[in-house]
Amino acid sequence: MYAILMFDSCEQTRNDMATALSHRCRLTCSTGMKELQAELDVRQYDLVLLDVDAGGENALKLLEEIHGKNPYLPIIITSKSEKAEIIVEAMNRGASDFLVHPISRERIYIAVDKAIELRDNRNEIAYHRHLQDVVYDFGDVIAESEVMKKIMVSLQRFAATDSTILITGDTGTGKSFLSGTVHFNSPRRKKPFVKINCANIPVDLLESELFGHEKGAFTGADKQRIGRFEQASGGTIFLDEIGEMTMGLQTKLLRVLEEKCFERVGGNKTIYSDVRIIAATNKDLVGQVEKGLFREDLYYRINVLPIRLPSLRERPECLLPLANLLLKKYCKSMRRNIQGFSEAVEKRIEDYDWPGNIRQLSNAIERAVILEDSPIIRSASLALPEVVRRRPIEKILEKEVIENDSEQSLMEHERRLIVAALEESLWVQKIAAKKLGITPRSLNYKIGKLGITHPHWRRNS
Repeated sequence: MYAILMFDSCEQTRNDMATALSHRCRLTCSTGMKELQAELDVRQYDLVLLDVDAGGENALKLLEEIHGKNPYLPIIITSKSEKAEIIVEAMNRGASDFLVHPISRERIYIAVDKAIELRDNRNEIAYHRHLQDVVYDFGDVIAESEVMKKIMVSLQRFAATDSTILITGDTGTGKSFLSGTVHFNSPRRKKPFVKINCANIPVDLLESELFGHEKGAFTGADKQRIGRFEQASGGTIFLDEIGEMTMGLQTKLLRVLEEKCFERVGGNKTIYSDVRIIAATNKDLVGQVEKGLFREDLYYRINVLPIRLPSLRERPECLLPLANLLLKKYCKSMRRNIQGFSEAVEKRIEDYDWPGNIRQLSNAIERAVILEDSPIIRSASLALPEVVRRRPIEKILEKEVIENDSEQSLMEHERRLIVAALEESLWVQKIAAKKLGITPRSLNYKIGKLGITHPHWRRNS
């Protein structure tokens, strides 16, 4: 139900409005302008009905003041006068509509619904000036492997609920666009869908981004700003990389989950927002909890419906269908007429392990479409290391070390282990050294000693 604040000195008008709107909103009536201002300072409303006959010029000044403080709050002006200059003045000062008495019940309904819809659209446009990367139909998701088919069944079931979903998985596995698929197949599909990456926003700005701020809350806050939770009211908010949140923000998020309310930065007015939360992370949140870096109570609140997205190496059946889908997408956007992949390229796609998952596959195909001049993608256009499907270092330690026969020297085993770590790290030595638990300098010495080379390293150019 809408929360509406009305200022009108006429008791009959107040009664008529209350009768018309009682079944579809919570209506609070104010008989004085100071009382109305005080009410707006302590409570959040969806709409204001302001009668200019009762306040005259002061009412128009009040309209301008309210609009200046709350630019996203719709204000409908009512009056017995149809003078054009009054109507024009009211609209110029921020009114969203102007109703002339006597007002029919149907006219009230239309004006209120239109004003609320306009507010929602303005909020959504303010945060969605870029195209959403979303698959709108579960049937369009590439799910050839058994594990992905089971996940799609679970997500369709979860979409019908309002419970919080936690999506885990490696970077680039599709957590973001699948969150959109859940939203657009849920009862909230007609309401806003807002995405925010907690890792991409500086820690000191993330609170303002999520919850908004009041004018003057900090240096540079020259006007009020609506936060993502307020903008997503009635819809869904996707919190990517939730494991990057500070403990203070986690506490505030826990309150939103439990009470559906918060305050803007620098404000004391409690704002209620009915939002469905989908969270995602590539971190081990259980390990974060054990280290004291993530609140245990928050973890249990977001882990109501858990989903783990497998990496591409765990669903090889999806590789070629995904590659062909991405090829069509980039050919369409670049207006290229490329029919498919050569057999050699298809084999390379299937053999490569894709540590960057769908994101890496997408980038590789986009680059190939740009470089390719023939009707099919050839090997020269697909820039990938010449490696076969790799196994994690842990598997090498489990099998190859334990099953190591007496003929294999320690140096040969060391070389295999280092190469495996380099492959896992896309041949970035600093990352490989960290995986192996040694310093980059020590790794560099061993690489030279063991004769390990790679065509992309400068020393081999």
